[in-house]
Amino acid sequence: MEVEELDKLREKVKQIFTEYLNIKGHRKTPERYAILDAIYSLDGHFDIDELYDLMMNEAKFRVSKATLYNTIILLMDAKLVVKHQFGSSSQYEKCYNMETHHHLICTGCGAVREFYDTDLEEAVSKVNIRRFQISHYALYIYGLCSKCSAKQKREIKKKNKLIKPKRNES
Repeated sequence: MEVEELDKLREKVKQIFTEYLNIKGHRKTPERYAILDAIYSLDGHFDIDELYDLMMNEAKFRVSKATLYNTIILLMDAKLVVKHQFGSSSQYEKCYNMETHHHLICTGCGAVREFYDTDLEEAVSKVNIRRFQISHYALYIYGLCSKCSAKQKREIKKKNKLIKPKRNES
């Protein structure tokens, strides 16, 4: 994304967040806006620890983890951040004006990879559920990445060599 587009995006999400805070009667603090800005400078998924490190080191803006958690909740409610549960870890990502994408999660190493599939998007858009209007969706596909799959095959091969049946000596 070009610098000009990124600036427009940041200004738009700041405006949306301000309107949300006004409607809900929350305070408009510099910390909340710094967190929003940091999130919208990131690409991909992040967890609270990564966001905390970014705030402390790169953004040079000291905030507590409690402030991060509380602000993330507000940003999710404002539809500016989405939470994903990849296995046992919670990860977040910005979601305003983002393309629909799907996730591949490796059950071996925990790696998460995004992918786009227009056929899947089209299939979901054609789904008609009575008395329900779909606003968005998430798709998670679990399996093994190529590295973990190769590792698993090597381990099975190694195990099979160790368990080789002994020949009867006569």
